[in-house]
Amino acid sequence: LTCEDMVRRRAEHNNSEIFSLEELSLHQQNIEKLENLDKWCRHLKTLYLQNNLISRIENVNRLKKLEYLNLALNNIENSAIYS
Repeated sequence: LTCEDMVRRRAEHNNSEIFSLEELSLHQQNIEKLENLDKWCRHLKTLYLQNNLISRIENVNRLKKLEYLNLALNNIENSAIYS
């Protein structure tokens, strides 16, 4: 599960300000599910989530400005491609 503290730690180059983040790298964090990123990071354009434990693509459609998403090396099931 992504949590606000984890996102803030990864936003150190942005003075831990997550609301204006445009790029976020959360690879190798044992993340199982995407939640609340759309509330915390409204301007996110690039999201790196490779090498986690994500099994379903969920809540990505809420990231309205997202241009690039990396979900390589996760546990995504073929039948689990949802918005």
